[in-house]
Amino acid sequence: MTIETIIQHYGLLALFAGAGIEGETVVVVGGALAHKGLFSLPGAMAAAAAGSFVADQIFFSLGRYFREKPWVRRAREKPVFERALGMLERHPIGFIFAFRFIYGFRTISPVAIGTTKVSAKLFVAINLVAAIVWGVVFATIGYLFGHSFEKLIERFVPGKHTILITGIAIVAVAVLVGTWRWWRERRTETI
Repeated sequence: MTIETIIQHYGLLALFAGAGIEGETVVVVGGALAHKGLFSLPGAMAAAAAGSFVADQIFFSLGRYFREKPWVRRAREKPVFERALGMLERHPIGFIFAFRFIYGFRTISPVAIGTTKVSAKLFVAINLVAAIVWGVVFATIGYLFGHSFEKLIERFVPGKHTILITGIAIVAVAVLVGTWRWWRERRTETI
């Protein structure tokens, strides 16, 4: 099985997971792979939007249903949590829409929003629209600049399939980092 075949079969699933765990980098690489013809651009956009939407819904639910658990209480002590709540208080709909576009707020914000009185229906509606916009924007960036990204990577790392290998490596690292963070949080909870 060639690397292209693997990407064609599992690339959108990896993009779905990577969008939820890591974010923009994985989605831009997904757009570049769509540019290369390994899967469709609409497929990349849909996988990115779905992965982001599902991850943020999970984080929102964790904040909502486990707000008194030690790991949420520790998250509340972080300055970024307070900044997220402050922005949410000033611009609730705008912040729910925009948090995934603000560096450093992507993971903590849905947990913070979940601890507030924002209704689940409102969060789902705005999160869905924001996830679609986010997936379309970052996959399109990767698609439009796919050739340029590929040339840039080939300049530093020669080889025929560099962008494919780089994409797979980025997704793998994102999954490993996400798993490690989850494991570390779980271990800290039990101590």
